[in-house]
Amino acid sequence: MPTHSHHLARELEQLKKNLLHVGKLALSELSRAMESYNTRDVSLAEGVAAADKDLDAKEVRVEEECLRIIALHQPVAQDLRYLTSALKINQLIENTGDTAVSIAKRSKFLATRPPLPIDVSISSTGARVVEMFDRALQAFVNLDELGAHEVIDMDAAVDVAYRQTTQRLIGVMEQHSLQVETALQTMNLMRHLERAADRATDIANQVLYILTGDIVRHMDHTE
Repeated sequence: MPTHSHHLARELEQLKKNLLHVGKLALSELSRAMESYNTRDVSLAEGVAAADKDLDAKEVRVEEECLRIIALHQPVAQDLRYLTSALKINQLIENTGDTAVSIAKRSKFLATRPPLPIDVSISSTGARVVEMFDRALQAFVNLDELGAHEVIDMDAAVDVAYRQTTQRLIGVMEQHSLQVETALQTMNLMRHLERAADRATDIANQVLYILTGDIVRHMDHTE
């Protein structure tokens, strides 16, 4: 007859699968939002918002599952850290889906406007952020300490690109009055990418917390 610990292990494994499914939905939204920017595809951008409703519903179910397991099994040590981190990661994933919607909205607007007179690093930064989020999910699934540290290290390049692109866009607004709104929307898009990178970093930090019990402070990023 299965023991209490076997029941808990089985439920944690199912929770991991469900949380990964929600994560992959957010990853798909983020990828499609960037594809809509790269291809100037309005219909693709519109589809991101529709997909987010499904993600939101599944995120609620994962939260309920976490709370049920905690109440039923009263886990301790690493199992408890795993569940509390799963709750936080679930919220970070949902926030990333919302960020993908925000990126898609800017992409939809930008698709209707002439391109800016400068090269901006939106596409390359977006590809890096998508990779960060994917690798953060894999670090969680595999409880991979090295993978988590690699995600955290990748964030620095996104921060640099964000600052550099913002400065270049300010220059566009100063010199091209007809493209102020386009530059502003591009700046907003880049800001949302930077926040998505922060959330991938937060997921990686949660993986480290599960493994070590060390809490990383100031992990919350405002909208």
